Amino acid sequence: MNNTLVDIVIEEPRWETAGLEAISERACKAALEELGVTPEGFLVCVMGCDDARIAELNADFRGKPKPTNVLSWPSEERGVETPGDSPDLPEPGDEDDPEELGDIAIAYDVCVAEAKEQGKSFEDHVTHLVLHGFLHLLGYDHMTEQDAALMEGIETRALARLGIADPY
Repeated sequence: MNNTLVDIVIEEPRWETAGLEAISERACKAALEELGVTPEGFLVCVMGCDDARIAELNADFRGKPKPTNVLSWPSEERGVETPGDSPDLPEPGDEDDPEELGDIAIAYDVCVAEAKEQGKSFEDHVTHLVLHGFLHLLGYDHMTEQDAALMEGIETRALARLGIADPY
């Protein structure tokens, strides 16, 4: 079976040298493994863009015409009714027809600035943001305290699998 989980789209060339494809693959696989799901049979699209492009997307989809770090669009609604509950995880597809989980966009300059401001390596920060966006594709959110605690716990454990310190 094809082991590629991430379909990458590079709009901002600096993402190419930053290794966004490898970072995204590691982050998404770590999230699924933390949830006890084999990564094979799934597909996610990650777009590396600049601040202008993500500001445009943020305006179009969230009504906020300013740059942000990461945005995600799940292929279907997977959220839960009861705060703190885990969403039902999707079933994998097969090699020829993987289950498409959705799309993630991430902005280069916002990530550089945040990593510097937070005293983190750029790669660790981007790994966290891709993982965070990926969990949104699976139906996790942080709208309530219970949901935030659940999502942040998964993020922290998945990042620890990769040797990355707790971002919270």
